[in-house]
Amino acid sequence: MPLAFAADQKGILPDHMIAALAEEGAIPRVYDFVPDQIQPASLDLRLGEVAFRVRASFLPGPRTTVAERIDELKLHEIALSDGAVLETGCVYIVPLIESLALPDEIAAAANPKSSTGRLDVFTRVIADETRGFDRIKAGYHGPLYAEISPRTFPVLVREGSRLSQIRFRRDNALLDPAALRALHVRERLVDEDDADVGEGVAVSVDLSGLGPDRLVGYRAKRHTGLIDVERRISYEVADFWEPMRARSDANLILDPDEFYILASKEAVQVPPDYAAEMVPFDPLVGEFRVHYAGFFDPGFGYAGAGGRGARAVLEVRSREVPFILEHGQIVGRLVYEKMLERPSLLYGQGIGSNYQAQGLKLSKHFKV
Repeated sequence: MPLAFAADQKGILPDHMIAALAEEGAIPRVYDFVPDQIQPASLDLRLGEVAFRVRASFLPGPRTTVAERIDELKLHEIALSDGAVLETGCVYIVPLIESLALPDEIAAAANPKSSTGRLDVFTRVIADETRGFDRIKAGYHGPLYAEISPRTFPVLVREGSRLSQIRFRRDNALLDPAALRALHVRERLVDEDDADVGEGVAVSVDLSGLGPDRLVGYRAKRHTGLIDVERRISYEVADFWEPMRARSDANLILDPDEFYILASKEAVQVPPDYAAEMVPFDPLVGEFRVHYAGFFDPGFGYAGAGGRGARAVLEVRSREVPFILEHGQIVGRLVYEKMLERPSLLYGQGIGSNYQAQGLKLSKHFKV
């Protein structure tokens, strides 16, 4: 049945609507979807057959295509059919297998997948004639590209690798402070009695230490071996990460240009009829970046989907100067948006979700 919406319907498209959108020709693709490619509130995007090493990151602007900019900036091409290593400190542009032919009322937004962010692989999606990353205007017809820049670990990717995901939405269904507080009263979105709920749910960092070892997080090592993004539970943690334990003052000094995996103090959940996204607590606080991979699917941490509340894992990178984080310091906010309909399957319900009921957890590639 073709997708049809009432005039006042707005929200994020769930899995079955994404499938219907594809059936109607709004998501042209070189190959058919693989079985787990459609997630509860998003679609995984696959790398195409070639990567272009370019001199620098770019946006095409309102009158230029990405292909035209690649022709101006490319240094060389790399075939991905048999796999290829993407080196740290380099910028690559990869045409994606999926493109878009969106209806006039449907827009899209992209984000790195959780496992991509936890490897410190900086990934953004670009569309033709656009001034911004990861945002695709309603009615867009054209190709999609991934900009990829590994920051810490070299990675092995191949055609079909999935580093990014895309959400589709009709209009704006972001919950305002009053609606978000009402949802928190009904569903208890975080496990804190004095939760800060307003323009999003405040998320703070836990530096008190977890478990008998009082682990607070991991700092990435430099000059490591490469990581194959398709291999699960394959790499020793000690070869890539330095564990960090709680200090007596419950502080952590972020060193410039180092990458950290930390966890939120709060256990959060996303009810089945909503999706969430992590946004910066204060855009003016530019000393560090938190959480590359911002999408939280319906059912994340939700008791009915096998969760008991889940910590938000924070991918943290300091910028030009050392910066002190304190236990309980707010580092981001979860904003919630209404789904158009409840997904057929929730996060954690038989779809191979790697991070349901998570605590402090590295990406799926590591033996933990």
